Formats: sequence, C-alpha cells, structure tokens
Amino acid sequence: MHAWLCTNPTGVEALTWTELPTPAPKAGEVLVEIKAASLNFPDLLIVQNKYQIKPPLPFVPGSEYAGVVQAVGEGVTHLQPGQNVACLSGTGGFGTHTIAPAALCMPLPPGFPHVDAAAFIMIYATSHHALVDRAQLKAGETVLVLGAAGGVGTAAIQIAKAMGAKVIAAASTDEKCALCTTLGADATINYGKEDLREAIKRLTDGKGPDVIYDPVGGDFAEPAFRSIAWRGRYLVVGFASGPIPALPLNLPLLKGASIVGVFWGEFSKREPKANAAMMMELAQWYAQGKIKPVIDRTMPMAELPAAYARMGSRSVQGKLVMVN
Repeated sequence: MHAWLCTNPTGVEALTWTELPTPAPKAGEVLVEIKAASLNFPDLLIVQNKYQIKPPLPFVPGSEYAGVVQAVGEGVTHLQPGQNVACLSGTGGFGTHTIAPAALCMPLPPGFPHVDAAAFIMIYATSHHALVDRAQLKAGETVLVLGAAGGVGTAAIQIAKAMGAKVIAAASTDEKCALCTTLGADATINYGKEDLREAIKRLTDGKGPDVIYDPVGGDFAEPAFRSIAWRGRYLVVGFASGPIPALPLNLPLLKGASIVGVFWGEFSKREPKANAAMMMELAQWYAQGKIKPVIDRTMPMAELPAAYARMGSRSVQGKLVMVN
C-alpha cells in the first residue's frame, strides 16, 4: 500500500508519498481499500499541528473516506469483505488502504457512489446536529448561513430547506452566491462587497434571522450576532477564517438570544444511539434526493499537495475529493 505520511507536522510540504506494509485488522477493526477521500479543514490543521487532536507520529492524514472492506478483525459481525463503507476516523484516509474501527464504518446502501460517500458524513452530520438538535429549527424560520459555499455551508442550506426554513446564504463572491442559489437558498449576501448587517436587515425586514449557522468565525461573527432575531440561536460551528471571535455578552442579553456550541464529534461519542438515528435519516434523505454533496472536483490521490493548495486559496465550492 501507499499513503501520504506525516512524520513532522510542520505543514503540507512535509508530507511524503510512502510505500508501507499493508496491515492486518485487529479485533474490532477492518481493512478498507480506499476509493475516495475528501479534504476537510481539520485535515489542514492536523498537518500543521494546530488541530485539537494530535495523533502520535508518524500518521497518515485524511479524516473521511469511502471504499471497500478487504478484511475484518475478530468480533466484527456487521461488516464483511466486499462491502462498501464510508468512515470518518480522523486519520488514515489519504492512501490506498487503511485500518478503520469497525464501529465508525457506515455501510453504504446500493447506489451510493464512493465520491459522494467520502464527502458525506462530516458535513451532513455536523449540519443536521447543529440545525435539528442544537437549534431546534422549525419550518418557516429564517436561517443565515455564513461561509455558505463551503462543505458544511452547502450541507446546511440543503438541510434547512428540507426542514422548511427560509435560507439566506452569505459567501465571499458572486460565483459562490450563485452556487448557493442553485442549492435552494432564498436569498444571498456577498459579504465581499456588501455590508453584512445592512443586507441582513434588508432581507429580513429588520427582524433578523432566527438561526445563524457560523463555521467561519473571525470578523463577521459580531455583526452577524448584532443582527439576530429575538430568541435567536447563534450556532458556533467552527473558525475557518482563523481568528476565534469574542462576543460582548450584553448582546445575547439584549436579544434574548442563545450562543450554542456545535461539536458533532463529541455528540456522536456521548450519544451514539441518537447519532445512529440521525445518520439513518440522512441516508434516507440522500436516497430521496433531498441532499447531495457538492463536489468542487475530484483529483488523483497523488496530487494531494495541489488539493491542499486549492483549499488554502479559498476557491473551493463544496468538497474536494481525492480518488484512487
């Protein structure tokens, strides 16, 4: 097997395409032949030693992937060789094979392509957990999605629309805003050239959005929160822009609003039954055509450094997927 090996987490340039012995699965594990692996923001942070999870060295990055089970370890009964699966295990995806915990593998129903499956779990699980569980979104409410053309942003638009909400999508270019419209957004804001607060006020008749979905952080957090509706819910999803914002606590007081943390990874560990039910619902929505990952492009696994560069340029719409 081959894999992109990180021996020193100083950045993407330190990764090397390395031949390694193909491992055998231990108890509770499976060997997966990787067909596709998506590139997520944590995959960049982890090779820069900036992610909250720091795997022992050396490691193979690639948190999310899909492929075919080649062998199963002792005690694994719900998976078998030849089965198509998707997995989000945190590491191991950027290679030709990996060992995955069987409990983290999602069996794929017929007709679920590997490319879509590799770009599915993280963005839809995060967005469903955020909007349905944490925000308790109701039909007819208005959702503002920041960073709306990215992976979790595009998923949030689709899920909010599936729940009957009105969606205002905010992104940094006209091209990205146009993509959001094709996904069902009712209105868009190009915050690269529009004043965010004024645009929100105009599009909500001064009421403000009931839910704000923020995977971006940085400079837009405070103006967005200042625009939130009475009893609004501000979802803290991530900080793709880099800086972690600090909000004055008088703002939630004045608005009767909530600041709600979204940490799907911890939710899946602490509440596995609820997470399993959520994933089943998401798989059904995919089969019904309600949701479908937006694929910016597929690239050969050998071109991973170029894919990282494209993600770093902030020109990606949806998800980048590496394929073997």
